[in-house]
Amino acid sequence: MDRGPAPAFDAPQDVLRRLLGGRSGLGTAPARTPARPSSARTGIVVPPLYCPDAVRDDPALAEVVDERLVRWAAEVGIYEGRLDMLRSCGFGRLMMLAHPDCDDPDRLLAAARCGLAEWAVDDHWVDEGRDPDPALIGLRSALAHAVVDPVRLPPRYERRFEERVAAEPVLRAFRSALEHLAEFASPTQVTRLRYQLAVMFVGYNHEAEWRMSGRRPPVWEYLVHRYENGFFPCMVLTDPVGGYEVPAAEFADARVRRTYMYAGVATCLLNDLYSMAREGPADTNLPNLIAAEEACSLQEAVNRTAAIHDEVMRMVEAESAALAGLGSPMLGRFLEGVWNWMGGAKQWHATSPRYHGGV
Repeated sequence: MDRGPAPAFDAPQDVLRRLLGGRSGLGTAPARTPARPSSARTGIVVPPLYCPDAVRDDPALAEVVDERLVRWAAEVGIYEGRLDMLRSCGFGRLMMLAHPDCDDPDRLLAAARCGLAEWAVDDHWVDEGRDPDPALIGLRSALAHAVVDPVRLPPRYERRFEERVAAEPVLRAFRSALEHLAEFASPTQVTRLRYQLAVMFVGYNHEAEWRMSGRRPPVWEYLVHRYENGFFPCMVLTDPVGGYEVPAAEFADARVRRTYMYAGVATCLLNDLYSMAREGPADTNLPNLIAAEEACSLQEAVNRTAAIHDEVMRMVEAESAALAGLGSPMLGRFLEGVWNWMGGAKQWHATSPRYHGGV
C-alpha cells in the first residue's frame, strides 16, 4: 500500500455503499442498541451503543460448533468440572455470529479453540482456577508464549518442559488450538496470531502488577492496557476463517493496524459495560476507574464509557471506509469482516449467560 499522502475520498458511508453495493455488513449503518439494565447493580443502565448488528444468526451451526468445542475442552482438560457452564456460555455461537462469511464448522471451530484457550487464561490463571495468584502470571504467560511460539531446547531440558506442558491444561489447549488453526491458516496468518498472543501475555503481566500492588490505574493507563489485553487475537483470524488472506504489506500498514486496533478497543469497552454483571466495585474496568478518577456516580461513569465507545466506533467506521477505497479487495473484505465481528460480538455479549446468567 502506498504510504504517500492519501487521496481525497467521498464521505465514509458513500464509499461503503459504492464498494459494497448495499450488502449487509460494513455498508450498513450501525444501530444503537437499546438501553439495558445491569443485573449486578440496581439502577445502573447501559445506554444505547453505536455498534453494528449481527449479520446472521444460525442456531444450528452454533450448536454444532459449541458441542465440538466442549468435547475438545474435555480432551485437553480445560474447564474440568465446569463443562456445562462452558456449554451455556456459547463460545461457539460467538464465532458463528462473528464470522458470518463462514459456514464451515471446522473453520469456526478452529477460531473457537483459539478463543477459548485465550479465555482459559482468565478463567484458570487470573480470575478463577485453583491458584489465581498474580505472582504466578509472569511464569505462566512465559510458558504459554513458549508453547505458542514453540521453543527448542536441548533434549534433556526439552523433556522437562514437555512434562510441564503435559501437566497444565491451558498450555495443552494453546498447543492443540494452534495446530488445528494451521490446517486452515497460512504461516503468515498463524504468525500474526502468535504476535497478538504475545502482546496479550504482556497485558496479563500489566494487570498482575495492579493486583499485586493494589494500585488503581489512571484511566489513560487502563486504555493503554486495552490495546494489550483485548479481542485482537480473536479478530486477527477474520481472514483465515473466511478463507482468504490480506496481503502482508497491507495488513502491516500503520493505517490498517490503527483501524483494526480501534475496533478491538471498541469491543473491549463494550465488554466492560456488559461484564459489569459479573464484577464488583473493586474490579478494574473503565466505568469503575472513571467513577473513582472523576468523582462521579457509577451511572455517569457508565454513560461516559459508552460515549468513549461510540467515539472510537465512529473512528473505525470512517477509517475503514477510507481504507476500503484505497486497498485491495481482500483488504476491503477484511475490514467488512472486522465490522461484522464487532456486530457479532455485541449480539453475543447481549445474550450470553456468561454475562446474563450468573455462570
